[in-house]
Amino acid sequence: MAFERKPLKDILNKLVVTKEGKRLGMVKDVTFETNTGELIQLLLKEPTAHTRNLNLEISGGKEVLIPYNSIIAVGDFVVVSEEDLV
Repeated sequence: MAFERKPLKDILNKLVVTKEGKRLGMVKDVTFETNTGELIQLLLKEPTAHTRNLNLEISGGKEVLIPYNSIIAVGDFVVVSEEDLV
């Protein structure tokens, strides 16, 4: 999936929602492969109750991890496919 290039500051603190409109939390940070620059995951802050019920991977720092391949769009929100999360 190809996205237009966006600076990290444009993604940080954006609300992450499913395509059905369920709120998951806010973007705290991103992880990426240092050799290729490929994005791997979004780290969430302020996860919602719905997010905790999805049984997502948790980082060592206790942040919820959203896989990059689940992202559908980045605009006013970061939209993810809930089917790709589980």
